[in-house]
Amino acid sequence: MALIQKVPVTVLTGYLGAGKTTLLNRILTEEHNQRVAVIVNEFGEVGIDHQLVLNADEEIFEMNNGCICCTVRGDLIRIINDLMARRDRFDHLVIETTGLADPAPVIQSFFVDEVMLRQTQLDAVVTVVDAKHIWDHWDSCEVQEQVAFADVILLNKTDLVSAETLTALMQKVRGMNAIAKIHHTQNCAIDLNLVLGVQAFDLKNALSIDPAFLEEESHDHDNSIGSVAIKNTDPIDIDQFNRWLYRLVQAQGADLFRMKGILNVDQAERRFVFQGVHMTLDGRPGKPWRPEETRQNELVFIGRNLDEAELRSGFADCFAKTYVHAP
Repeated sequence: MALIQKVPVTVLTGYLGAGKTTLLNRILTEEHNQRVAVIVNEFGEVGIDHQLVLNADEEIFEMNNGCICCTVRGDLIRIINDLMARRDRFDHLVIETTGLADPAPVIQSFFVDEVMLRQTQLDAVVTVVDAKHIWDHWDSCEVQEQVAFADVILLNKTDLVSAETLTALMQKVRGMNAIAKIHHTQNCAIDLNLVLGVQAFDLKNALSIDPAFLEEESHDHDNSIGSVAIKNTDPIDIDQFNRWLYRLVQAQGADLFRMKGILNVDQAERRFVFQGVHMTLDGRPGKPWRPEETRQNELVFIGRNLDEAELRSGFADCFAKTYVHAP
């Protein structure tokens, strides 16, 4: 029986007017040798976003009557299940969420539904940020969650702001999300190879963590949402780790937006990779460790009101008992 080739899925987010439809039009019209199916989410009973999308051969599916990330997540799962019956007609799926959407439940759908888990692979969460007008909405939970959940961020409309403003925005975004790839754009003009097929969310083969970030002790910023990174080489007791992570998400799941990690499990030939969204967790063996490489743990937490000292202390309790942690 042949293995099912999973469909890569891009979740496209961004606040109202940031440029999501502009980026979607580029995806639908520029040459990238991929057939793209699109699910356009709209808020309200009358859909208009699909009328803003240029004519193209790609298939466009629209969901109305609510936000894709709350009341109609079941519709999202149903539509994707239906799409799989026409799997031969497209190579990539793009889900454009409304500007008022929290991406978390959309992401979680890829973990909880059997068909989506088996037949799709979340490729990346791409967030478009309006560099000029984001300041008026920065304190909204929608903007902060869209930035925090992103794997790829397009700082769009950079031609409308000064270099100083752009630098300040970069610092705010980095303070909230230390691992996303950030690109500066005008009219969302970007090499689509930096947006589609980037495998930024897929941890099965590798975990991309900014090395410079991991070398820093902490990140100071003014907002309640931020990142904590942990890196060391001590072997981990996977059972201890699972118990700690379960307790952590039970206590703080609502504030834990994203979790990613590679673990050096005691005596294991392969690295263990995990990822999570709020209280939804997924973990599995990854690539084998190469004889010449240093085995190490790399973890990143993104969320609200994270206690870095508490996270480091909890993780430190997961070291394998057969290993004596160096003082």
